[in-house]
Amino acid sequence: MNIAILGGTGKEGSGLAMRWALAGHSIIIGSRDATRAHDKAVEMRERTKKLAIVGHENAEAAALGEVVVVALPAPGLFATLPPAREACRGKVVISTVVPLTFGGPRLFTPPPAGSSAEEVQALLPEAKVVAAFHHIAAHELAEAEHAIECDLLMCGADPGAKAVVSELARSMDVRAIDVGPLSNAGPVEGITALLATINRRYKLKNSGIKITGLPS
Repeated sequence: MNIAILGGTGKEGSGLAMRWALAGHSIIIGSRDATRAHDKAVEMRERTKKLAIVGHENAEAAALGEVVVVALPAPGLFATLPPAREACRGKVVISTVVPLTFGGPRLFTPPPAGSSAEEVQALLPEAKVVAAFHHIAAHELAEAEHAIECDLLMCGADPGAKAVVSELARSMDVRAIDVGPLSNAGPVEGITALLATINRRYKLKNSGIKITGLPS
């Protein structure tokens, strides 16, 4: 599968890129700076020994991807996504964005829309947006020699899009759990703030979440 990762030079985006490249997918790294995207792609090819990794400016990366992953900081959505709107029309778009504000009274600071995923859907109205991959820490993704020991919570309106996300999760040996419509993205994104707090309090790097009571 061709996967474009907007914000793919960041820790979360590059971690996803590495895991999916190792699973046999083709990766397009997106960035505001095409040169930075190219350099990250070269680095990722060297690390993974996989050739199917290239880098482009975000909008061009979105045009080249079969699936588009938004791994941007929350404040960057309004600048980055409108130029990619046409390129994302009809495509599965995965939002990994979590609206966090460090140093303020609240770590999790959802936008008026209720969640970053709902903001992504508003900015890309013709796309099939699924909120997912928030709870797998960048550190966990980067340590590709280790299995990921958590579940993946996902939500969205389109069953076919969620099936694609489930397939991408399985390719990195992670169980995907459907937690309903995109209106549930706020609570899903908020769990990341709890995990960040757990990591800080207990001096961890990769706390995760598992759902009990479901067959494996």
